[in-house]
Amino acid sequence: MQIENPKRYSLGAMIFHWLIAVLVIVNWRIAESAEHLEGAAKGAVFANHKALGMLILALTLGRLAWRFAHPLPKLPNNYAPWERILARTTHVLFYLLLVGLPLGGWLASSLVERPIDFFGLFTIPVLPVGMNTDLGGTIFDFHKTAGTIMIYLIALHILGALKHTFVDKDLGIFRMLPFGGKARQ
Repeated sequence: MQIENPKRYSLGAMIFHWLIAVLVIVNWRIAESAEHLEGAAKGAVFANHKALGMLILALTLGRLAWRFAHPLPKLPNNYAPWERILARTTHVLFYLLLVGLPLGGWLASSLVERPIDFFGLFTIPVLPVGMNTDLGGTIFDFHKTAGTIMIYLIALHILGALKHTFVDKDLGIFRMLPFGGKARQ
């Protein structure tokens, strides 16, 4: 939903955005730190990665619900048509990855019959898909590749925000911050 008025995202959207962004980067670093571990140590680190992934999924679903209930600011008028397309495409890809990565990880874990321990609070059971270690391994490989794509997408997103803020001087980054310059319409 879009309306003409707001120049910034709502406070709720800002909180979801920054919380999810930090958790995604932390989760990526957790996965990277586990790559060279073996056995129980690797399993313990990946247990945290999986639990955090499920938290990211829950927050993303909350963010999507928030987004549909609250108006989005229009893109500034100074955006070129290709920038508008790139901005919208990037946001769609973010949502697909923020939902797809945790679901894919949960599916892969289910295929190797490993339930997800949610930080010792409760266990997320395996999906009723049966055991298939080959398919589980293939999905884990896709999951890793999609995670790498997510990191590149984050870098593109940051570069775009910096470009609009400091090169175009439309203060684009302040659309997602509750303070600072006045973002242009």
